Amino acid sequence: MPTPLDQRTLEAAATWYVHLNSTTPSAEDRSAWRRWMAASPQHERAWARVEKLERQYSGLPVEISLSTLDGVNARRRSVLKTLSILLTVGVSGWMVSSRYLPCSGLLADQSTAKGQRKHLQLDDGSQLDLNTQSAVDITFTHQLRIVRLHEGEILVETARDPRPFVVEAPHGSVRALGTRFIVRAEPAFTNVCVLDKAVELRPLNQALQMQRLDAGQQAHFDREKISPVTPAPPGSGAWTQGMLTIVDWYLADFITELGRYYQGVLRCAPGVARLRLSGAFRIDNIETILENLSQSLPVTVHFVTRYWVSIEAA
Repeated sequence: MPTPLDQRTLEAAATWYVHLNSTTPSAEDRSAWRRWMAASPQHERAWARVEKLERQYSGLPVEISLSTLDGVNARRRSVLKTLSILLTVGVSGWMVSSRYLPCSGLLADQSTAKGQRKHLQLDDGSQLDLNTQSAVDITFTHQLRIVRLHEGEILVETARDPRPFVVEAPHGSVRALGTRFIVRAEPAFTNVCVLDKAVELRPLNQALQMQRLDAGQQAHFDREKISPVTPAPPGSGAWTQGMLTIVDWYLADFITELGRYYQGVLRCAPGVARLRLSGAFRIDNIETILENLSQSLPVTVHFVTRYWVSIEAA
């Protein structure tokens, strides 16, 4: 049985992978890589694992703009992400679930768990809020400021800076025009809501198609097209303050939204799904919201267990 690959060897393989794929390697680079390969059978095995993963998953997570970077921090992040995949695949296999990197919540620069929110001040002074179950990578170069949203929802308030600020989402990109805006990634589309100034939307597969959104507007887009522009809903962004503000929502939609924050399962019976309600609710205490539903609607809330709640007709 072959000796297990150690972390140092896998990190060396990850470093070579990032280096050879993020720039055009010179003859000296390729010669040095071949010498490293020939130095040990373990090196050959580690590189074989890299090649196998590249064939199987169509590329490991080298930053797509890495060749433009001057610093070493972004390169190091790519090495660590690649190393994490190599280590994990060696133990249990890996499933690709993201456009940019597998299991993005675990490997992203910043992420939140279910029910968690996070506020960040970026290096340029911009403000970034992550909602529940969100994951982003942050890459600032001399030319660009990029936030890659892998999953979830963010609110961005950009600082004044000559470099363009772009949010790359699973379905396309959002370019900020000195603004405050929300980007939410859903499985089939990405929704953008502008709170101040303006943004430009571009679908992933239609780079020449562009839609400007101004303050108070929202739209969503998939990889091919952009929806018509509609007014932004009241209370957009209230989640950054721990609030959910709704106006004339169906109960089923309200319960689905609460479920994003709840550590358990929420079920709404079809018989009450189209009841409507409005209000402002504190999302840090979902149990209290559920317990009070029967005071405003003809429903009964059954706590089957602490982690399984059913809302049914009274």
